[in-house]
Amino acid sequence: MSAACGCEHEPASTAGEEIEEAERPWWRDRGVMVPVFSGVALLAGLIFEWSGLEVPALVLFWVGLLLGASTFTPGAIRKLFKGKLSISLLMTISAIGAVILGYVEEAAALAFLYSIAEALEDKAMDRARGGLRALLKLVPETATVIQGGVSAQVPARELTVGQVMVVRPGERIATDGVVRSGRSSLDTSAITGESIPVEVEPGDAVSAGAINSAGVLEVEATAAGTDNSLTTIVELVEKAQTEKGERARLADRIARPLVPGVLILAALVAIIGSLLGDPEVWITRALVVLVAASPCALAISVPLTVVAAIGAASKFGVIIKSGAVFERFGTVRHIAVDKTGTLTRNEPAVTAVLTANGVTEAQALAWAAALEQHSTHPLASAITASAPGTPAAADVTEQAGHGIDGTVDGSRITVGSPRWLDAGDLAERVATLEEQGMTVVIVHRDGSPVAAIGVRDELRPEVPEVVRTLTGQGIGVTMLTGDNARTARALAAQAGISDVRAELRPEDKATAIGELSKAGPVAMIGDGINDAPALAGADIGIAMGATGSDAAIESADVAFTGHDLRLIPRAFDHARRGRRIINQNIILSLLIITALLPLALFGILGLAAVVLVHEVAEVIVILNGLRAARTRTPRLES
Repeated sequence: MSAACGCEHEPASTAGEEIEEAERPWWRDRGVMVPVFSGVALLAGLIFEWSGLEVPALVLFWVGLLLGASTFTPGAIRKLFKGKLSISLLMTISAIGAVILGYVEEAAALAFLYSIAEALEDKAMDRARGGLRALLKLVPETATVIQGGVSAQVPARELTVGQVMVVRPGERIATDGVVRSGRSSLDTSAITGESIPVEVEPGDAVSAGAINSAGVLEVEATAAGTDNSLTTIVELVEKAQTEKGERARLADRIARPLVPGVLILAALVAIIGSLLGDPEVWITRALVVLVAASPCALAISVPLTVVAAIGAASKFGVIIKSGAVFERFGTVRHIAVDKTGTLTRNEPAVTAVLTANGVTEAQALAWAAALEQHSTHPLASAITASAPGTPAAADVTEQAGHGIDGTVDGSRITVGSPRWLDAGDLAERVATLEEQGMTVVIVHRDGSPVAAIGVRDELRPEVPEVVRTLTGQGIGVTMLTGDNARTARALAAQAGISDVRAELRPEDKATAIGELSKAGPVAMIGDGINDAPALAGADIGIAMGATGSDAAIESADVAFTGHDLRLIPRAFDHARRGRRIINQNIILSLLIITALLPLALFGILGLAAVVLVHEVAEVIVILNGLRAARTRTPRLES
């Protein structure tokens, strides 16, 4: 509940208590049952009153009044002593004034309706946060580790780096690690939103919270049980729960002066009206004005919508750091995307092999792999992985920035850049490969060019349809990369991106973001340390893979827990829909106040009618805000 509403929510002391509170049924929740009993007492009082039993009816009205008021009056008084005027104070003054004037029944109705609206909002906020709290359950309470050659159960939070966990089928991985033995498939859908199981084998990194689906795995912990990729996500979510968006602050700015303003207006109505007419009539109207002008619906509607939307986004793998970020998200009309690791797989692979007469592709790859297995060059692993067999090499030497040479099967083999080694008759076809965005290495045998190998970091398969979908949503796309312009243009053409900015250093990317921002709000998507300045400078920075670069995550406003780029149009669609609901709630809340004030001031509606209309409208605003908790998958352009 917004502070402007005068309601106080004590934070849960532990994650476990938050989960227990969220799962408590409504009939065991005092915050719900007290207003319910208030309503029961009010209804019973009305029945007795209609039956002519005035005294029992009055007693029941008092019971309903005291029960309802107990949920908001103490908080209003505490705030008043701190110098804060709250909407609950307006309700308290209205109820006391109604009792003084003899309207105990109306006071009981006001207390019941306001208290039940508050209770509904609290439950709605709990429901909205349900998706966020669910993240806390993804880490098991215990883990099995190997200690002194035997397995033992230890609390997951006590895991340390280097311990070896035994993860059996059906169990969740307690912290980040690397598979040391065993092969299996992991269900990471709860973390990344990706439904396809991930196959893992020795040497593969695994994340906390993933479910082991098949064989037994031994996983060496690379992060402590209290500081891993999942706890990072939870921290981002908790931060999102505590921060408000710009529109939420706007709602508070509107509500805050309204409270003293309404008190002054009610006082003027009572004083001036009493001087000119019947004091009882005008004091009663002043009380009605207090209730009619209460901006509680305005104050609660925006934070509720934001929390509901952030919680829903976390369920499909989008972690939004704050409400302010969520609201800006819905205004973005252009997106800048890093190439390597975002648009591409960040897994260079051999995509073409050219050979001279008398040399087969297998021979060329084997010769190159024999040398590259001794190299630390980023392309070396791609070549060695593609070779069907790797012969031994001797006398291997490497010249940084040029290439590597050695003896293989009695022949002198040299592998290097076309800028260092002559491509001979293959030169024309090598140029074609480079125009297609490949990085080419030349293979010489005994001084003569015998092959050229093209290596490229391939686009993710979903990129073209994602770009088409974003364009259909009215969002422009720009590629930013530190790679050479020829490679960048080739991959951008495949992706359907026309605006390409290549050979950029980290500071150049930040400058490009500044230029794009002049035309409107811009989002930047990246996953590496070199993207951090641009992520921080963009209106919305989006880090791909919340388990990736710490620098990227810290600099970003939004983190995708997976690498499926189809999350991008889905996230934009979700943010825009949430922003529309926020606008609807602000307009609706202001219309409620605007419509009720004159009706109350001129005596057209009495206290009971205004209370009923106002609180029913507040419930409508809450229900509308909860629509932001629903998610949908936008249709991707084929």
